[in-house]
Amino acid sequence: MSKVAIVTGGTRGIGLAISQGLIADGYKVAAAYRSDEESAQKFRDLGGYAIQIDVSDFTSCQDGVTKIEEALGPVNVLVNNAGITRDGVLHKMEEDAWHAVIATNLTSCFSMSRAVVGGMRERGFGRIINISSINGEKGQFGQTNYAAAKAGILGFTKALALETATKGITVNAICPGYIETDMTSNIKPEILESIVKLIPAGRMGKPEEIASLVGFLASDKASFITGATLDANGGQYMA
Repeated sequence: MSKVAIVTGGTRGIGLAISQGLIADGYKVAAAYRSDEESAQKFRDLGGYAIQIDVSDFTSCQDGVTKIEEALGPVNVLVNNAGITRDGVLHKMEEDAWHAVIATNLTSCFSMSRAVVGGMRERGFGRIINISSINGEKGQFGQTNYAAAKAGILGFTKALALETATKGITVNAICPGYIETDMTSNIKPEILESIVKLIPAGRMGKPEEIASLVGFLASDKASFITGATLDANGGQYMA
C-alpha cells in the first residue's frame, strides 16, 4: 500500500514538524499551505511536495486533493492541522473574525475529510488526525471563536470515527497545550512566563512531540484507537 499523507498548514510550525516526521516514517507528504510562499519554497527545496490550498474553501480542498492524488497517489493519511487566531473579547469581536476562524479551523476539517474519506472507504484503510487545542477543552479568555472551533473538532472527530470504524479508518484528535512555535513566540515575555508557570512540566512543548503522536496514530500500532482525544499539554488542566 502506498504511504501518502496530507498535512494542512504543513510548511511551518507544528505542521512542518508533522510533515518532517511523516517523511521520516516513509510517507510521501503533501504539505498544504495558504499564502506563505517562502515557507512553501523552503519545504520544496528539502524535497517535499507543497501545494497551495485555501482550506476554508470547499472547492479549493476538493481540487487540491485531486492534484495531490494525481502527483503522489491515493491519500491514506490526512492531518487537519491548519489554524489561525483572530483573538478578541466577544463584545468587541467583528463578525469577520468569527467566520474566518471557524472556516479555517473547523470547516476545513469537513472539507478536507470529505475530499479523502470516500477513497479511504473504498480501499478499506485510512487515518484522519485532527489537531485541536487545550483551549478547545477548557476555553480561553478572548478566544470564543478559536475555542469554539477547536471544541467543534472534538465532536467532529467522535462522530466521524463512528461512521468509519467498520471501514478500516480511524479518526482521532490531538489537543496540544502551549507549544514552541512562531505563534507563541509573539506572546509578550511576561505573559509567556505566567503561562509556563501553569504547566506542571515547567516548560512548553516542542513541535516534534506533537509530530511523534501523529506518527503513532498514523501507524498500524494505533489501529484499535479511534474517536479518541490525546492531550499533550505537560499536565496543564487549570484555567
